[in-house]
Amino acid sequence: MNAPKRSPSKAIGVKKTNSPAIAAGQQSPLKESPHKGKTGLKRVWNALFYSIEGFAAAWKHEDAFRQESLLAAVLVPLALFLAEAPMERALMIASVLLVLIVELINSAIEATVDRISLENHQLAKRAKDIGSAAVLIALINVLVVWGLVLLG
Repeated sequence: MNAPKRSPSKAIGVKKTNSPAIAAGQQSPLKESPHKGKTGLKRVWNALFYSIEGFAAAWKHEDAFRQESLLAAVLVPLALFLAEAPMERALMIASVLLVLIVELINSAIEATVDRISLENHQLAKRAKDIGSAAVLIALINVLVVWGLVLLG
């Protein structure tokens, strides 16, 4: 199946309405995505394809995501082998997956900041640095969890 198509006109969040003022060319005061109205299995189905597109974009454009994914491909099976109890396995695997989650969020923040402007700005730097700090904390969390499980 192909991913659902997103219309560029719908992406700006202009809702259709019967209001005469808005019909005359004014935008609706509500700047909501038209995709928010979808419910049920259709929404879940669309979300699945958007998520796959997100993984593909992260893999293609984000070196750190590729590196951390390869690390996860090694560490997750290793956790299954090294941990003795199911809870230990769960903690070790969850700590690794958390790194990927935080990296995806960091990459989304960076892409959004770059979309707004590529010029050097202290707020853009702050946003990117904070996202990077979150990834660092997630990586430290892996070391702590794995260290406690394996040594403790």
